[in-house]
Amino acid sequence: MPIANIVVAALMILMGLAAFARPRQFLVPLGLPAETPDARNEVQAVYGGFGVAIGAVLLAPIWLPALGDGPALVVAVALGGMAFGRMIGALRERIGKVPALFLVLEATGAAILIASAETLP
Repeated sequence: MPIANIVVAALMILMGLAAFARPRQFLVPLGLPAETPDARNEVQAVYGGFGVAIGAVLLAPIWLPALGDGPALVVAVALGGMAFGRMIGALRERIGKVPALFLVLEATGAAILIASAETLP
């Protein structure tokens, strides 16, 4: 398994666990405190559950080698889509430092997952 899969999986799982641990404060750096139960539920679902699930998908080939690079390529597309969405948003209005950092992390994660794929033609 490429180290890129492990690194991106670890970062996604850490993001998920942080969202579970502190849903009220998780989005404060973006100016979005989760002050209602519904907002905290959304943080825990989208950042918590999704982050942990994506991390697990990236690690799944450890136990199911037949999956090959499929999970990594799917996650790369998802991360690339997130980065693309941030770029579209940045064309409309100036983004702050935290979203810009996320853009770099998402684009980098997508790129290293694709670059480390072992079964690409």
